[in-house]
Amino acid sequence: MSEVKVLKNFINGEFENNSNYDYLDVLNPSTEEVIAKVPSSTREDVDRAIDIAEVAQLDWEKLPAVERGAYLRKIADRIREREPEITQTIVNEGGKTFDLAKVEVLFTADYLDYMAEWARRYEGEIIQSDRKDEHIFLFKRPHGVTTGILPWNFPFFLIARKAAPALLTGNTIVIKPSQLTPINADIFAEICVEVGLPKGILNIIHGRGSVVGNRLASNPKVGLVSLTGSLTAGQEVMKA
Repeated sequence: MSEVKVLKNFINGEFENNSNYDYLDVLNPSTEEVIAKVPSSTREDVDRAIDIAEVAQLDWEKLPAVERGAYLRKIADRIREREPEITQTIVNEGGKTFDLAKVEVLFTADYLDYMAEWARRYEGEIIQSDRKDEHIFLFKRPHGVTTGILPWNFPFFLIARKAAPALLTGNTIVIKPSQLTPINADIFAEICVEVGLPKGILNIIHGRGSVVGNRLASNPKVGLVSLTGSLTAGQEVMKA
């Protein structure tokens, strides 16, 4: 029997225990072996992560977009270096075939590079006014704190799909991985530390959708919620 990995939440650039020390089992769907234990976090854990992200967002927004994009490129490069480990992790926890898992990992890196290119592409507008000798300047501003709620079927790519555009445009993010496939997100957090991403910019909270997902959608400090999931989950997010 392989070693059971005990995961932690990732808040403010650090791995920390959830407040209630309650855990959920993560199974290899092929063997039904317990391969990890993931925090069953509380609303208080979510609120703490959102509060941290709110503070961190103020300085993050001040960075030029090209500097924010440079962090995405660093993450992409490190993903490629750790590809074999990430690929095997996705196979073990999600039951995906090896080749498809490898494609997901490498496509994630490519997507981060793609989004980094938008640092010099997303622009404001100069709008013609109805008044003489007047122009209207439209500047784009971040939402602030964003949140991402993920499914199990493309767990690694969807971290980047939600985080990359949010971070590039000056937002911070709190992510909830699926409780079925959380280990790859733990590796993503490790990579953020390895490349020196400032603390509090990307945070990961594990747990049940009914608790963690609900609070990520209902906390009034959150400016935008992104969900990939079922119709039922989408309805619950809209209610929250």
